[in-house]
Amino acid sequence: MKTRHRPLLLALAAGLAFAPALLRAQAFPEKPITFVVPFAAGSATDQIARAIGQAVAAETKQAVVVDNKGGASGFIASQLVARAPADGYTVLITTNTTHAANEHLFKKIPYDPVKDFVPLTGLGKGGQIMVVSPSMPAKNVADFIALAKKEPGKYSFGSGSSSSRMAGELLQQMADIKLLHVPYKSNPLAITDLLGGQIHMMITDTATGLPQVKAGKLKALGMSSAKRSPLVPEVPTMAESGVPGYEMGFWFAAYAPAGTPPAVVKRLNELLVRAARSDAARTGFYEASGTELFTTTPEELGKFQAAESQKWGRIIKAAGISPE
Repeated sequence: MKTRHRPLLLALAAGLAFAPALLRAQAFPEKPITFVVPFAAGSATDQIARAIGQAVAAETKQAVVVDNKGGASGFIASQLVARAPADGYTVLITTNTTHAANEHLFKKIPYDPVKDFVPLTGLGKGGQIMVVSPSMPAKNVADFIALAKKEPGKYSFGSGSSSSRMAGELLQQMADIKLLHVPYKSNPLAITDLLGGQIHMMITDTATGLPQVKAGKLKALGMSSAKRSPLVPEVPTMAESGVPGYEMGFWFAAYAPAGTPPAVVKRLNELLVRAARSDAARTGFYEASGTELFTTTPEELGKFQAAESQKWGRIIKAAGISPE
């Protein structure tokens, strides 16, 4: 009799032990959540974090704090989240820079993009825009390439993310030109120097570059995506205007520290996906920036990240970039 009922008793005990954790997850969040962003205020990652944070706060009635920890190619923010309590209250809103490219750009990074995190959901995908100062004589990508070929090494490009950097590196490789790379902590900082004439060109996310184009402060030469942006349909793709086959994009995603309880991961996924699909996020970020909505399950993001890491590794190797 005792033997027959033992499995049932064990199952009931396990269920009772799990119940408090499940109830806590259902009540989550019970205090403010912090979104850690590896780039400066004003960057595309910052903008999407704030748009989604507002939607999460509206649903949960708990504040969402956006903490910008820019610099060191995302090392600072990634380390901070990796070491944070695994309770769901610290979330990394990041890009392919920290979770697909860095492991190929550096010999050693102070965090493991797979082991130190649990995927929550993808958030968005986008193309980039090639911008120059209005005083630059180039009217299109072909003109810029011609100038660079005429005077190798004279012209510089800035970057504040791996997507921006690799877009410039890929242009050099595919157009057979030599440019001077100037690294920045974040894309908005590079835009400031581009506006000031300290650098000549930048290929940046539309959320950062397009407002300057619309204001007439910068000139758009081409889009890095396979298709033209509906926000600036008059701007051709780089493949159309001098570099056949050129394509370089980026993506946003959310991660929590490794060890975060599965029930909390599920709750965060649901909150973030609903926030990304909300009307407020759509009008406040996605449509305004030309970013494609990209939401996933945690498992789908994990598989996507693994494939992207392999892709970025191939691009970086083909560009001849040795890990620093």
